[in-house]
Amino acid sequence: MGEAVAGIVANPASGRDIRRLVARASVFPTAEKANMVRRLLAAFAATGVQRAVLSSDLGGISASVEQTLERGGKHPEVEFCATEPLTGTAADTTNAVRRMVDEGAGVIVCLGGDGTARVAAAACGDVPLLALSTGTNNAFPEMREATVAGLAAGLIASGQIDPDLVTRRMSVLEVVTKARREIALVDVCVSLSRHVGARALWEPASLTELYCTFAEPDGIGLSSIAGQLCPSPRSSADGVALQLGPVGETPYVVQAPIAPGLVVPVGVRGWGVLQPGVRVELAAAGGVIAVDGERELELKNGESAFVELRSEGPWCVDVRAAMAEAARRGLLRTATAAPGEERRR
Repeated sequence: MGEAVAGIVANPASGRDIRRLVARASVFPTAEKANMVRRLLAAFAATGVQRAVLSSDLGGISASVEQTLERGGKHPEVEFCATEPLTGTAADTTNAVRRMVDEGAGVIVCLGGDGTARVAAAACGDVPLLALSTGTNNAFPEMREATVAGLAAGLIASGQIDPDLVTRRMSVLEVVTKARREIALVDVCVSLSRHVGARALWEPASLTELYCTFAEPDGIGLSSIAGQLCPSPRSSADGVALQLGPVGETPYVVQAPIAPGLVVPVGVRGWGVLQPGVRVELAAAGGVIAVDGERELELKNGESAFVELRSEGPWCVDVRAAMAEAARRGLLRTATAAPGEERRR
């Protein structure tokens, strides 16, 4: 095997959208994101990763990490993605992830929310992705200690654990309009809103359709609506589809945690199974389509769009499975029995 390489992309803007004003979401400051990157690097070093490719940013994360590296400490050789001009947009994440893929990264760790993970997933190809939560709505990324996640990622990148044993291919929703094609890792929603505006969704009264790749009863965000009606695990090949409407005009009402600290009633007309490979026409003419909780696509009157559940999503690392495999094979332990003392088997 060649050089062991791992990538880290950290979004400085994650966890700072307008929902901070209308909900009670946690704040992940730049200092904590930089600390998470440092903890990942320490874990990489412990697992034999030789080189780490890190994203550059305008928010101060990469600058803070670079200052720490200059003071020493155990870490792999670090290379920052600085070849492309920084824009402060999602394009920075896309460019960084593509650079990591080109550099031969065996795994990419993504720090952000659902939106950041979605952008990274669209660019990582078949390189395993490990998404850590530092955003507002975190239905897709995991809330895990970065050190443990770094150990799991490092063991994969260094070739000590076969990624086929500890990764799972996720489903995605593909939205296609006349002008654009987008993917969603968690949900696609149709809104009667006329414009993208502040992007984030927090008022469900205007929502008419919701499609989810999975729906967990303990989830957060729009998928939590489906999670209370028709739970569907991430391991299922099927998704779920819901028809929504104003409270008072629907047969069902769900008290849904659509954002941290924001539990609101959502009217539901009905629901059903969303099967892979079936294109569903969206009744969104003149409205807005949101992907993973953020309004992205504005449709003109008469303009059509469709959504399709696809099984060719990103390969995602199962941290629990990776650490269990490490324990089973003794990858993180060394026998140090004293002379004459039997080792425990």
